[in-house]
Amino acid sequence: MSRREIREQIFKMLFRVEFYTQEELPEQIELFKEDLENISPADLLYIENKITKIKEVLDTIDEAVNEAAEKWKTSRMAKVDLTIIRLAVYEMRYDEEIPVSVAINEAVELAKKFGTDESAGFVNGILAKLV
Repeated sequence: MSRREIREQIFKMLFRVEFYTQEELPEQIELFKEDLENISPADLLYIENKITKIKEVLDTIDEAVNEAAEKWKTSRMAKVDLTIIRLAVYEMRYDEEIPVSVAINEAVELAKKFGTDESAGFVNGILAKLV
């Protein structure tokens, strides 16, 4: 799998965090893994580890986003946009392997693919304030 495809899978799994309790997440992860076809064990491990790491700092990420987003709070953001922003902020602040510009560009691409017509601009604007 390419990095972009892996990032997309991380986004899809992270999106589920908004809709399930902590107790339900292990089952959701297992269901998610069943849906993935032809994924290498290494890629699957990378996805699982990254999701775990993001969840560990989710409150800190949300605080930063709430500070940067004028007139917007994470509780009011579209769940797709919020999930993309969370993933990008994690990559920008905690993943030294990914350059900030790549994290932002990939987030904008995810927003174009999964969000509304306004999502790419909104995501880019929030992330630009967090650089």
